[in-house]
Amino acid sequence: MKTRENVIQTKSYDFALKVVKMYKANYSNYEDREILRQLLRSATSIGANAEEAEGGQSKRDFIAKMSIAYKEARETNYWLRLTKDTGIISLDKSKQLIADSIELIRILTAILNSSKQAHS
Repeated sequence: MKTRENVIQTKSYDFALKVVKMYKANYSNYEDREILRQLLRSATSIGANAEEAEGGQSKRDFIAKMSIAYKEARETNYWLRLTKDTGIISLDKSKQLIADSIELIRILTAILNSSKQAHS
């Protein structure tokens, strides 16, 4: 039996992989490490919380975890914009990551809206 692809899990995992690779490529500059660490933490947390939501014990638990994933996606977008505007990450590299983070925010918004409507 073929299981249906979970879009948020797939996209958030792929996004986290891109950020980890970018982090590893840019980690050598000591001054930028703290900002890059913050970015790494929030970017990898999106998928971790979405994954946890899938195993939620209730609809309320699912919504709570997806809400955290949404907040982490927003925070990640902030760190990406900051790294772009400070030159830590080149415009070319940051452009796609920012677009990906916006896509994750939109997907999570849709999931939360539909989940909250179904829950009420």
